[in-house]
This record gives sequence, C-alpha cells and structure tokens, in this order.
Amino acid sequence: MTTSRTTRRPLVIAAVMASMAMVAIEATIISTAMPGIVGELGGLSLYAWVFSGFLLTQTAATIVFGKLADIHGRKPVLLAGIAVFLAASVLCGFAWSMPAMIAFRLIQGIGAGAIQPVSLTIVGDLYSAQERGRIQGFLASVWAISAVVGPVAGGFIIAHASWSWIFWINLPVGLVASGLFVAFLHEGERRERRPVDAAGAALFTLTVAALMVALTEAGEARWTVVGIAAGLGIVAAVLLAFQERRAREPVIDAALWRRRPIAAANGTSLLAGMALIGLTTFLPMYVQGVLGQTPIVAGMALTVMVLGWPMGATLAARSLHRFGLRRILVTGGLMLPLGALAIVTLQPGSHPVQAGVGSLVMGFGMGLLSNASLMLIQEIVPWTQRGSATASNIFSRNLGSTLGATIFGAVLNHGLSAAGSTVTADSLQQALAAGGLPGEAETVRMVLQHALHQTFWAVLIISAAAFATALLVPHVALGRAREVPAE
Repeated sequence: MTTSRTTRRPLVIAAVMASMAMVAIEATIISTAMPGIVGELGGLSLYAWVFSGFLLTQTAATIVFGKLADIHGRKPVLLAGIAVFLAASVLCGFAWSMPAMIAFRLIQGIGAGAIQPVSLTIVGDLYSAQERGRIQGFLASVWAISAVVGPVAGGFIIAHASWSWIFWINLPVGLVASGLFVAFLHEGERRERRPVDAAGAALFTLTVAALMVALTEAGEARWTVVGIAAGLGIVAAVLLAFQERRAREPVIDAALWRRRPIAAANGTSLLAGMALIGLTTFLPMYVQGVLGQTPIVAGMALTVMVLGWPMGATLAARSLHRFGLRRILVTGGLMLPLGALAIVTLQPGSHPVQAGVGSLVMGFGMGLLSNASLMLIQEIVPWTQRGSATASNIFSRNLGSTLGATIFGAVLNHGLSAAGSTVTADSLQQALAAGGLPGEAETVRMVLQHALHQTFWAVLIISAAAFATALLVPHVALGRAREVPAE
C-alpha cells in the first residue's frame, strides 16, 4: 500500500540500507569488544547471553512486528523499531554490570526484530520482482560489508575510545534513517482498522523465547534449565494454539504458513540457516586447529562466504527473467551440498584454499536461495499479508541458525567424547582464541579432526535436505499487480 507516486524510492532505499547496516554491524562489532567489556563489568559466566539474548528477542519479535506492519502500516512500525533499537543502544553504553548489559541487549533485539522484516517488506512494496532482485543484492552487500567492517571497527574503538561507543555509534545512523523515512516514505490512508492480537503476540513471544532458551542451554548441557524452559514453551504453545483459533486477526496465520510455496520456501530457509551456522561456527576452528593456519587465514576462509552471498544475490536478480524464481532457488539449494562436499573432504594436509572454495560456493548458494525465496513469498501475497509473509521467511532462517548451533554443538561434543579425549569444545575454543592448542598439539589436532569431520558431515546432510526441500517449491509466475492506492 506504499505509494511510489509520492515516495522518493532512492532515498527510502538509502534509509533501508542505513537501518539494516545498523543492525548488521551491531551483530559483528560487539564480538571484538566483548573481552574488554567482560574485563570491566565481570560476569564471564554470562558471556554467551550477550549474543544469544539479542538473537532470542530478535527472532521472537520478527513475526509480531511483521503482523503489526500489515495492520498499522510499515512506516510507524519501522520508526518504533528504530526508536527501541536506539534507546537500547544508549542504555547498553551505560551498562554497569553484565546482567544490565544482557537486559539492554534483549531490548535491542526487539528493535532489530522490527527493523529487518519491515525494511524488507517496504522493498517488496516499492519494487516489482524484476526491480527487487537488484535492490536485495544491494542489501546483501550491506551484510557482507558489515561482517568485514564490524570486527575491525570494534577493535579500533576499543583501542582508541570507550567500549560504549560500539553502541553509541548507532545513534547518528538511526536518526538519519528515521529522518529519511519520515520525509520520503509516504503510505496511503488506511481504509480499515483491524484488531491487534495482543494475547497471541505475547504467547508467541513466550513460546519462541522458551524454545530458544532450551536450545541454548542444551548446548551447554544445563538440563534443569532446559527442562523448565521446554515445559514453559509447551504450555505457551498450547495456549497459543487455542488463542489463534479464536482470534479475529491471529499473529500466526495458519492458512498463510500452510501454503505450499511459503511452507517449502521457509523450510528451505530454515535448513539453509542451519547449514550456514555450522559452516561459520566450525570452519575457522578447523582451518586454525587442524590445518595449522593463522587466525587471519581462518578468518579469510570464512570471509569469502560473506562475499559469495551478495554475488549470488546479484546474479539471482540479473537471471530472474531468464530462469524464473524456482530455478534460481533450486540452484541455490544445490550449491549448498556442493560447497559442503568440499568442506567434508578436508584432511589435515589439505590446502586452506579448499576450505575457502567450499565456503565461497555455500555463500554463493545462500545468495541465490535467500533472494529467490524472499521474492517468491512476497510475490504471491497481497499487501495485507506481505509483512507477515516476509517476517515468516526471516524467522525461519533465524530459527534455523539457533537449531543448527545446538545440533552441531552436540555433534562436536559427541565427536570429542567418541575419540576418547578429555578435551572439551569449550577448552578448544579458549585455546584457539589464545592462539595455541592445549597439551600435546598433534594428539589434540587428530581429536579435533575427528570431531569436526563428523560435524561437517552433519552440515552436508542438512545442506542436502535444504536442496530436497527446495525441489518442493512450485513454479510462481512473476508480475503481480502493483498495489498503489490513491491518496
């Protein structure tokens, strides 16, 4: 329902890119700064929750804000999300303890949960599928650049200023993006008022939050917490099912999720998200710990994946007319197991270029797949469902990342115990971070090779499942009618 007649599209896209860059760089810049933050605030045992707390609320909020954007319009929901994100950023900079930092990161994640889906929904409103692929290639580049720039910027800030500035630098970016949205994004008047399913939104958030806590704690083998969180999640899920059956405007539109193109595309995105988190988490560990390369080489092996993503997204945009969305999506799905094959055949004597090639191929496939799946979903729904549909795809990918982190962590731990070693995943990560391996290096190297080889097999299997799911996506014709109401 966004009007291209009065909306200045280039300036709106500049605002979209700025707001998404703000979220993307925040996800990477903090990794460099966290050792210094922990050194000042303490609370090392809560270290992981600074990251997982943000992802938890971001994932849970995605669906809720996608629905709100369908009811109240994109602009007010997006501006509210930016405001929440900026307020939380200010608070993070003033955090006085690790629990306070985690609390403010939870709030920051809520803001991010609005920014990402609503920004992509605005792109879907303003551009036809033929135009949208090119724009989404630009947006993929934002994430790629942020992944490279974030850690460098974090290190620079820590070296020359207070760690608070890794959060406060969001303020000028967010304010500029908000000003551009206010000035140049114009939406037609709402002709109907639909009720907000507040109870459903609360129950859904509780369900997802409990699930993610259970998954996160399962990776740490804290089974008491897992049991409590899982029980709470089950109760919330049952109550949610009852609530959504009686709500006039349910947060979870079952009919939308059951549509074959959406279900298949979201299933593919979930599995692809799982495979990708396995690559990003464990490939640097293999290159450094088994191949004996420096941390810089290990980082480069992963960086090429980040560069392959926008390359794939750009190619998807340019090939849209020739091949159609389904073929591009299936091709992207095929690239995942092909890249994983290069990873699973790594040996202690392999050249790191092989790891880089596998990483590049998987990143390229993700660019094709993610771009095509999002465009396909946006193409088959009306304006009143586009926010929810867009959010469902982002939610699926984020949930896949969380599931993958838990599953691959369990596979790694199983591989370490099966090798008869007392070495744990935590001790390995700490040793690698310090630039060395514990104990007798060659023995530990072989243990790590065995465990990570099993993990890479799991990545390959899930990548193959993503390709198989992509084959279930039906053909979707391009060229939906533009929905531009009169003002």
